[in-house]
Amino acid sequence: MTDTAEWARRAEDLGLDSVWVHDSYFERDPITYLTAMGMQTRRIGLGAGALNPYTRHPVVVAMTMSALDDLAPRRVTLALGSGLPLRLSQMAIPYDDTVARVSESIDQIRRLWTGQPLKLNDKVPPLQPMFQPPHRIPIYIAAYRTPFLDLCGEKADGYLARPAESLPAFQKMRARVLESAASHGRPAGDIDFRGYLLCLFDSSRQEALNRAKREPFVIYMMSVLSDISMKRAGFDPALRSQIATAWRAEDYHRAGELIPDELLDAFILCGTVDQVAARAADYHDAGMDVPLLQPILQEEAQVNAVFDAAVAYASRAATAATLPSPARGGGERTPVGPGLGRRLAGAWEVVRPFSFTASLLPVSVGGAIALSQGRMHWALFLAALLGALGLHIGTNVTNEIYDVRHGIDAITSPRMSMAILKGRISERDAFVVAWSGFMLAFLMGIFLLIQRGWPIVLLGLIGFIGGYFYTAPPFQYKYRALGLPLVFLLMGPLMVVGSYYAVTGTFDPNLLVVSLPVGLLVTAILHGNEWRDVAEDTRHGFTTFSAQVGRDAAHWVYVMLILGAYVAVGLAVMVGALPTLALLTLFSLPLVAWILRDAERGAEGHLRAIAMIDLMTARLHGAFGVLLLVGLVAGSAVR
Repeated sequence: MTDTAEWARRAEDLGLDSVWVHDSYFERDPITYLTAMGMQTRRIGLGAGALNPYTRHPVVVAMTMSALDDLAPRRVTLALGSGLPLRLSQMAIPYDDTVARVSESIDQIRRLWTGQPLKLNDKVPPLQPMFQPPHRIPIYIAAYRTPFLDLCGEKADGYLARPAESLPAFQKMRARVLESAASHGRPAGDIDFRGYLLCLFDSSRQEALNRAKREPFVIYMMSVLSDISMKRAGFDPALRSQIATAWRAEDYHRAGELIPDELLDAFILCGTVDQVAARAADYHDAGMDVPLLQPILQEEAQVNAVFDAAVAYASRAATAATLPSPARGGGERTPVGPGLGRRLAGAWEVVRPFSFTASLLPVSVGGAIALSQGRMHWALFLAALLGALGLHIGTNVTNEIYDVRHGIDAITSPRMSMAILKGRISERDAFVVAWSGFMLAFLMGIFLLIQRGWPIVLLGLIGFIGGYFYTAPPFQYKYRALGLPLVFLLMGPLMVVGSYYAVTGTFDPNLLVVSLPVGLLVTAILHGNEWRDVAEDTRHGFTTFSAQVGRDAAHWVYVMLILGAYVAVGLAVMVGALPTLALLTLFSLPLVAWILRDAERGAEGHLRAIAMIDLMTARLHGAFGVLLLVGLVAGSAVR
């Protein structure tokens, strides 16, 4: 809410015409957004479009717009549409003759705005508006069927084209509106034409098109295009049907592959800032008085690019950079914001930094034990820490690369990283990041090898093989139901014992007990991920542990892994493997209650509750780990 108000103020400072907000079902209320914008601005127009007379009674619309006009005098505009039958049905709202309903609503709203009484029920007295009559508020029609176009020409002040309207379709619809206006004795100048233009920016047209094919909203929009929209743009509706079939089957990769560049070019403005501005100018030349640029992605770089494109459009600076036709291919490359910054952001996302505790904690525990024994060697400890982190980074990125290749990571999947899927980083750059991590581990391994000898080679090879082939062929042991036990061994006992050896040059069997709570919580992070993704893994024919045991059993395994970590700490304290102060980990139990509550909801079928379960478990792992380290260090000081 705060961001959008700030964007409106920025648009005003740039001299833009207006800011529009449409009513998106089951999301936040658009009028509230417009109110916040009105409070932050003084001149820019505020468009409520489109509302409909089904979810908002015409009397309520009249009241609402009057209040907005009082807040932002002479700046507000209303667009009325028919609403979507499916969404109205979901709310049990009857859907009747929509054209008549919208027409009647326009008359009722205008009557109320003049302060006149309105009789809607013969059994009771007419209602008398108690609000102050507003300044003139233009009313636009926001619906594409021919009867609505005729209604617009008859009585509306303007026409608002929907998102993803092709240029040929808009031209035909505009002509129909003007034809209707002429038949009702209205001059063409009485009707203003505006329309939402969906935009996606990148360093080139082709990059933007490729990115668009990965976006769930774009695929959805292509799958619901009407037959008439497809025909007006010169496409066979059968293509839309194929995309819709793949979409309904949740085969999003196939759906994206079915979308040709030409189809996207027809309905969405993809390209550089100048290219998008030039496409907006094409719509203006076709009769759209004010193109409304709408970013597909609510990312800072995309929003900034919309502002830049709006300014470029207004100044006609885009004239020399007209977007080439699909047959001519892409044009010159113009970066959207700092390209390096976006690549670095994509690299940061794909390494999944929230999960780093899974490698840093085991190594730190081994180092803390060495410190408690007076055997700490800080340079070797730091090398072990960086080596483990390098292996973890390489493993995370390799995992994402092959999950995408296998079609398991889908664009609608609830994941902490979608960097590759959404084009924030290319697969090639992702491999560079992965092998940079492995190279860091290799360099640290060379240093430790010189100091500690051949066991370091064995530990490093086990770590590399286990990390890289987690999802990479030929082993892909994640998909052979071996992920949980191997991750437990690799990031529990192996890392704790291995880091202790790297620091001290010796092995201590007591560390196997110490590693149990660490390994259990790391395994819980992985298991939460597998549990959440069991449907996608099963659909693609991969057998994870969660897919083998089923959702219900997977839930209880997750609970046991979480609680088992605390039981393991208690047992380790009882046998003297950990100091009593290790029980400080119990202070993280409030996080456990929060996580297990969401896990219970997930088991009941509320899958959104576990959408970020890997992140939530990693946070618990981090809190648990910090408390455990404090207990180890403080316990050694007490002794």
